[in-house]
Amino acid sequence: MKKTFLLLAVAFVTFFSSLTYAQVSVSVNIGLQPAWGPTGYDNVQYYYIPDAGAYYDVNRRVFVYQEGGRWINAASLPGPYGNIDLYSVHKVVINQPSPWLHDRTYRTQYASFRGHHDQMAIRDSHEERYYQNPGHPQHAQWAKQHDNHDGYHDNGNHDHGDHGHDRH
Repeated sequence: MKKTFLLLAVAFVTFFSSLTYAQVSVSVNIGLQPAWGPTGYDNVQYYYIPDAGAYYDVNRRVFVYQEGGRWINAASLPGPYGNIDLYSVHKVVINQPSPWLHDRTYRTQYASFRGHHDQMAIRDSHEERYYQNPGHPQHAQWAKQHDNHDGYHDNGNHDHGDHGHDRH
């Protein structure tokens, strides 16, 4: 009986330890997100841009759009969409691989966001966590502070408010 209880206790502790580890190992890529990306997301793989019907691959830093029936990867949006203000149009975060393979679903699901200008861009945020983004106006100051403190800077200002992570 003691042996069974001990085995159950070990299994219980092991199970909850692995759950705790899984919760802690969250990916954060704020520094990779473009300065025109919306605030509120710690990790982004892709943005879907309804106004252009295109995707942006955050890790590869390329737009993915359809042209002549093929999916094209390019550093900028094509001519008709090249003058879209990415800082103001609505972007949808998609953390699924190759979202363009489900383009019809996303176009339908997010069609109502076309023409919306309702998100704050990372560049315009006053939250210190966004200062690590190279496109943020405070980035140089943030980088200098972190270089002077071996990669860690604690200014004592700990905002524990809700930042709306992974909202659509």
